[in-house]
Amino acid sequence: MQPPAPVHWPDPQRQAAFTQWLGALAPHFGIDAGTLAPASADASFRRYLRVQASGRSLVVMDAPPPQEDVRPFVRVAGLIEAAGLHAPQVLAADEAQGFLLLSDLGRTLYLDVLRDAGADEADRLMRDAIKALVHFQAHVPATGLPAYDAALLQRELALFPTWCVQREFGITWTQQEQASWDRICTLLVDSALAQPTVAVHRDWMPRNLMVCDPNPGILDFQDAVRGPISYDLASMLRDAFLSWDEPREIDWAVRWWEQARRAGLPLGETYGHDFGEFWRALEWMGLQRHLKVLGIFCRLKHRDGKPRYAEDLPRFFAYANRVAMRYGPLKPLARLLEPMSGQKVEAGFTF
Repeated sequence: MQPPAPVHWPDPQRQAAFTQWLGALAPHFGIDAGTLAPASADASFRRYLRVQASGRSLVVMDAPPPQEDVRPFVRVAGLIEAAGLHAPQVLAADEAQGFLLLSDLGRTLYLDVLRDAGADEADRLMRDAIKALVHFQAHVPATGLPAYDAALLQRELALFPTWCVQREFGITWTQQEQASWDRICTLLVDSALAQPTVAVHRDWMPRNLMVCDPNPGILDFQDAVRGPISYDLASMLRDAFLSWDEPREIDWAVRWWEQARRAGLPLGETYGHDFGEFWRALEWMGLQRHLKVLGIFCRLKHRDGKPRYAEDLPRFFAYANRVAMRYGPLKPLARLLEPMSGQKVEAGFTF
């Protein structure tokens, strides 16, 4: 067996604090510090390490303050566990220093399996994810979570002109184009705020779901908010890293909608009786998310030195253009997108 890959610590003081913290836990959990190895990293300042402990694998979250705050993760992990869903258990926490010891959900991401899955296996996994999402929305209390309010929605949308339009493509909008963008933002924010609210994971997508028993395991939930009921379904159906043909999107959305009605989720009169209206709201909600992600992926490239995320910009331009062209009030957005997406928008993106 090869020795574990070394863990790099750019800050010696943080390394010393971590070594002391893990050493204090070692006798209780049977931790073998010599097995510590990198597990994964994400788009934030967080990273994850894996360590062996009395014959089982555990995961350590290293989330350095002040860039990261582990308290929301700890709080939401407790809510998910109380709801009877499968997420990492917080076994030990030093919230002040940003160290968490977590149970390990394994190494099999939904994303990795779905990329090569046949139609039947993909359908089975997505149905599990839909069932879990309805349960999450029905049983994780939204009360006490931060509000996904107009200010937050607008801040997210503002990432697109700042980082994608200006920084990535070097485009400065005219006064007329800026006014058109402002009108689009108002439409999208108003549509989001008109929806009933539930607990929103905010990144319910294959990269944050694990294939495990019980299925799925749920990751990356620390940014959960109280917000629009369509948000997480839009995140899952129109993903950052893989795409589905629209008939499958609609089939899975209908399955969620039928389960949501049976579960008594607060769809309201409009969305509870008319799937077409719900689908429109989901598409508009997804558009808000896709514009935000275009900005975030460009920010990751230019500010954070993580250029690989920008490889998926064409996917998001295609999502955004498809929705903008479908709904009359949103069509001015397609004209704003065209200089950036060029042939990708004109020819379409192959999903």
